[in-house]
Amino acid sequence: MRHILIIFSLFLFSFIIFSCSEKEESSTTPTTSSPLFVSVGNSGTILTSSDGTTWTSKTSGTTEDLYGVTYANSTFVVVGTSGTILTSSDGTTWTSRTSGTSNYLANVTYANSTFVTVGDNATGSGTILTSTDATTWTSRTSGTTRRLTELTYANSIFIIVGYEGTILTSSDGITWVDRSWSSRLNRFNGVTYANSIFVVTGSAG
Repeated sequence: MRHILIIFSLFLFSFIIFSCSEKEESSTTPTTSSPLFVSVGNSGTILTSSDGTTWTSKTSGTTEDLYGVTYANSTFVVVGTSGTILTSSDGTTWTSRTSGTSNYLANVTYANSTFVTVGDNATGSGTILTSTDATTWTSRTSGTTRRLTELTYANSIFIIVGYEGTILTSSDGITWVDRSWSSRLNRFNGVTYANSIFVVTGSAG
């Protein structure tokens, strides 16, 4: 199973993923025998590196801005503006997938045998898409018109956060429950889990 390290960048590249092929008891098959970093960013930018020092530009096939990337089931998945979803088995050759939406997709994760990506449209309507294979994607009812920015999975729960104090939870990625913060002045941009605690971060207003 490939270990994934996601590094959030404050500058051009939205995310960097590191994957290595240390073998564990798992059904996941490594795609290469060498470590691989994948970084995505503006105007369809995808860079890869085996050491984090020397980077190579890859052809993404899109000029859309790319914001989220994850790796699971021997597949890299990248999401971005205009409903862009790209997949790759090796980080070099990328295939565009039909998302069924033109909405901005902010982030993507994988857990519980499901890929989940979140985002919004120009009016702020919350968007959630799921897939079991990263190829066919299904829109899910978010129950909110607010923008969704980040998600995580831990303790058998998916958690999505977003604008105006939005917090959504789901056990399967399909049915979502609104747990939003009472103050709608908060804009949540991050969520993580550690030491038996979920932590949400953001700003007021």
